[in-house]
Amino acid sequence: MRKLFGTDGIRGTANTEPMTAETALKVGMAAAAQFTRGDHRHRVVIGKDTRLSGYMIEPALTSGFVSMGMDVILVGPMPTPAVAMLTRSLRADLGVMISASHNPFGDNGIKLFGPDGFKLSDAVEAKIEERINGDMSNSLADPAKLGKAKRLDDAQGRYSEHVKRTFPKG
Repeated sequence: MRKLFGTDGIRGTANTEPMTAETALKVGMAAAAQFTRGDHRHRVVIGKDTRLSGYMIEPALTSGFVSMGMDVILVGPMPTPAVAMLTRSLRADLGVMISASHNPFGDNGIKLFGPDGFKLSDAVEAKIEERINGDMSNSLADPAKLGKAKRLDDAQGRYSEHVKRTFPKG
């Protein structure tokens, strides 16, 4: 039975379980372990909304992914569909949106997208939650294979161009 994931990711009051930095770190580690396949460099796109607690959750998630050898592309405040689009267009293995959508400002959430830009299935979320509850220390990256984090400065422009292309010319 899943305890963390609801119908749209993990949500709750910021700095209270399950929306703590510790849980975000574990989510990053477990999701990285779930989506690391093969020997290529793996990437995750992380976006967020403008909630204050995003400044706590984003670096915790980043640390989790980096510790497992996954590179992180930070796109900053963006709409949720932008993170899905950037996950696909950057050929990332995973996308993460830090937002509680329409919920009160004191809440926050973590929504995960697969490489196709779509929300993860319940089965994949259950596997990630199982990893969170297990021991991930054997999956940590060797020091030479730690991931890197960088900010994508033109993320908003890329999304704006994508949106403009959805309208007919003229």
